[in-house]
Amino acid sequence: MNKSIRWKMEDGEDQMVKKVLKPLEGDKNEGEKEDMLLTETDQPNNQRHSGDHSDSSLLIHQLGRDISINCLLCCSRSDYGSIASLNKGFHSLIQSGELYRLRREMGIAEHWVYFSCSLMEWEAFDPIRQRWMHLPRMTSNECFMCSDKESLAVGTELLVFGKEITSHVIYRYSILTNTWSSGMKMNTPRCLFGSASLGEIAILAGGCDPRGNILSSAELYNSETGMWETIPSMNKARKMCSGVFMDDNFYVIGGIAVGNSKQLSCGEVFDLKTKTWREIPDMFPARNGGAGATEAPAAAEAPPLVAVVNNELYAADYAQKEVRKYDKERNLWVTLGHLPERAVSMNGWGLAFRACGDRLIVIGGPRALGEGMIEVNSWVPNEGPPQWKLLARKPSGSFVYNCAVMGC
Repeated sequence: MNKSIRWKMEDGEDQMVKKVLKPLEGDKNEGEKEDMLLTETDQPNNQRHSGDHSDSSLLIHQLGRDISINCLLCCSRSDYGSIASLNKGFHSLIQSGELYRLRREMGIAEHWVYFSCSLMEWEAFDPIRQRWMHLPRMTSNECFMCSDKESLAVGTELLVFGKEITSHVIYRYSILTNTWSSGMKMNTPRCLFGSASLGEIAILAGGCDPRGNILSSAELYNSETGMWETIPSMNKARKMCSGVFMDDNFYVIGGIAVGNSKQLSCGEVFDLKTKTWREIPDMFPARNGGAGATEAPAAAEAPPLVAVVNNELYAADYAQKEVRKYDKERNLWVTLGHLPERAVSMNGWGLAFRACGDRLIVIGGPRALGEGMIEVNSWVPNEGPPQWKLLARKPSGSFVYNCAVMGC
């Protein structure tokens, strides 16, 4: 078993797991029950309990496999690392991804935030238990560290896109093994694209190829198969755009076109059923509250900060520090209120604005010298103006390089 799969549990939680999951398969006596709760690092020469050699499909022996799995589906996924350390049956079940597939079919999802405030370091934050978790360090080279990077969470994977010398590469973090791997390749390598995920699939659109050409092409990734599929191209080539899923369709907003120094005011929507693109005029959330491009050079600005909660589209205006909502029927943006006061950015860079289940979250911190804090604020959208709740704060760099939300 991978030694690092088990997250550090808070005091008392191992006792809770012990009560819930015993008696385990192959239990002989109380001493052996205690041994089952040890991680592999606690056991010399990787010798495991003899119960591991019995029928692992039983899991919780008296309940049977099906009922055992139904119990595990309702456990928090932050406990899955400890559960996997109990015996080979649990370990195999957790690492197979079967639990996450079943949870997806049942509509069970916990949304965790993955973000990087240091070039090669990633952290996860569980907003339900308000717990921070440090991921293993990425094993990439200095060239990748200094390149532009995008991130995307899809299925049980966190994908980080970047460049090593002359080629684009993708590093993949799996929550099933708590490890990084590399080697994935798109059909058309790209950077500075718009992307979003829906369950086990994700779509990437636009961006730049290795020669700097702005692309209109798009690809669909299936995390269950690990395969990339080329889909029809957009109507307009664009880079530094943003992507979201809304009403089960994929939207691309903003971006820079060939020979244009301003943000594109139009958006595009890809219908997953008909596999066609449709252009939407004046969809860009301009800072003047109406349609149109911004005045500042688009290359200096971050891609539009947009997020979808309950099939409603929201945008963060970093300059006015406002939150806006998209009116689908009238194709215009309505100002709702303000962003958290201490969440600042540099032309939109360094600030994360994401959907996290039924809430919007903002991750950022003050730029004042010596502050060194990162804050996570959340708001569950309603009819009133935003009322931000501070979920957590910790000493850290305050500039968010990349951020993705994984729901599984």
